[in-house]
Amino acid sequence: MNRWTIGAVAAVTLALPPLLPERHLATFVLLLLAATVTVGVSLLMGYAGQVSLGQASFYAIGAYAAALPAVHGAPTLLGLALAPVAAAVAAVLLGAPLLRLRGHHLAFATLAVQLILLSLLAQAGWAGGAIGLQGIPRLTIVGVELRDVGYAYTAWFVLAAALLIARNVVDSRPGRALRAAATSETAAAASGVAVGRHRLAVFTLSAAMAGLAGGVYAFYLGYLSPGSFPVLLSIEFVVMAVVGGLGTIAGPVVGATVIILLVQLLNTLGTLPGMPDYAPSVLSYAVYAVLLIVCVLYLPRGLAPALRRSGHRPS
Repeated sequence: MNRWTIGAVAAVTLALPPLLPERHLATFVLLLLAATVTVGVSLLMGYAGQVSLGQASFYAIGAYAAALPAVHGAPTLLGLALAPVAAAVAAVLLGAPLLRLRGHHLAFATLAVQLILLSLLAQAGWAGGAIGLQGIPRLTIVGVELRDVGYAYTAWFVLAAALLIARNVVDSRPGRALRAAATSETAAAASGVAVGRHRLAVFTLSAAMAGLAGGVYAFYLGYLSPGSFPVLLSIEFVVMAVVGGLGTIAGPVVGATVIILLVQLLNTLGTLPGMPDYAPSVLSYAVYAVLLIVCVLYLPRGLAPALRRSGHRPS
């Protein structure tokens, strides 16, 4: 995207929150948070060549790390600051052994991590157990307690920060090293690239992005439970990244926007009079399946590169 396009998109999205009704504002906030997590997934899969099916684990770790201190009286801003730190620390501890795996072995290992985490949270009384953590206070910044529009702008700035960081990482020397390692790990290592260290770094960065988004999510909803972070959520993040375009900066935003808006539309259709009770869930699964198949077959690089090519195509 050129600067004019980026400026126009930023201006429109900044003007939207006060104009949206409450129901659509909630969708807007959740879309921005999902896009933030997907930015990390795109970095991990598109540039480092590592597949993670457990990114919702770090989303959950960030959410609980932010909410637990706040529930016990700590400042909410401190909890929000702890969210990315806790997720990053967890990523370092888990990534050191897990990133020795490759391909589907790594994907299954990250999926197993999420299943173990959900099981532990369901049994942990200090985290609310299966019932969930209730009474999470609203986020307070500079003495101002945020309401719905305030959360929309907070989520907007969180996504903007994630995109800026991702852009700088991709354009840096470590970013070029990551792309080299994703293309050929042996050749990158022979050229002096510390492949393991770079992959652990981007794994940690993607986890920190997910953790920060999870912190905002916790304060926005005011309630957390293991059911808030199902395995399907990790799959959603991967599908958003693939549909939008792996290895692109705009791809995660495009993918999250397309999928979440389509899911909302189909959920609305599924709840119309005369529709069966299972219609919303079936239609939601259909969105992920159809979009993924279409993109793999006809748009293997994703929607964002396709839109960019069509915009530069001569008439």
